[in-house]
Amino acid sequence: MTVAKRIDGKAKAADLAESITRETALLQKEHGIKPGLAVVIIGEDPASQVYVRNKKRAAESCGFHSIQHTLADDASQNEVLQLISELNDDDAIHGILVQLPLPRHLDELAITQAIEPTKDVDGFHFINIGKLTAGQTSDAFTPCTPAGCMLMIEDELGGDLSGKNAVVIGRSNIVGKPMASLLLQANATVTVTHSRTKDLPAVVAAADIIVAAVGRPNMVKADWVKPGAIIIDVGINRVGKVIDGEIKMGLTGDVDFDDVCSVAGAVTPVPGGVGPMTITMLMSNTLRSARLSAGLED
Repeated sequence: MTVAKRIDGKAKAADLAESITRETALLQKEHGIKPGLAVVIIGEDPASQVYVRNKKRAAESCGFHSIQHTLADDASQNEVLQLISELNDDDAIHGILVQLPLPRHLDELAITQAIEPTKDVDGFHFINIGKLTAGQTSDAFTPCTPAGCMLMIEDELGGDLSGKNAVVIGRSNIVGKPMASLLLQANATVTVTHSRTKDLPAVVAAADIIVAAVGRPNMVKADWVKPGAIIIDVGINRVGKVIDGEIKMGLTGDVDFDDVCSVAGAVTPVPGGVGPMTITMLMSNTLRSARLSAGLED
């Protein structure tokens, strides 16, 4: 039986973080610039608190100037926009990240679009989205999760995906659509699928590259997968798992990892695959923003 290669996102992220740390020290030594990342969190969502803590820890370990602004759950739209305006004007800050999801009374679109595109290290601003779609990324920021996924795909198949069929399951603005743009830039033939796609398993089964980002636990099974396909599992789903004889809450992806391992060529696990890469790409974007702000070649 074929056993798929386990793509170790944690190890790759650690290698990238080392490189970012070295480049950060060099930037400060040669140009006196320390990359600055500001994270804004509104409310007390437990998952968001964990994500923000991890991002802050990663930024500090890379040698960044890292600050966190915590606003109350009932913070007004004007309060949030005023804070973003101040961060836009702060030369010590090169990246601004507003942790999602936001409390319901806030306008997510207005808030994400208020961030200066040159500091939008999440890649959510329409200017950055437009540049990515047009293939003009020399001074734009790519959303962190798709950027990390592409690096893992390139490790397996190289940078030129000519002749490869790629299927993206999910059409979100955060993962699905930018992922399709990146795959197209690498010359893959790309199909974006979603809840209204007819005969989804058959469409996926034609793919050399599968990116699953739909939020349905263990949806992709072995009989959906072409032998030797590369699978990137973006899903993070909390489900009950039997651990040491007890049912405990654990993380699982959109792909049935154990099942597809008998068919796929390589697959990312959950946890330990895409997640660590996402945070590291945020650090990469922030370092890049600092370099661009100084007029340095990327």
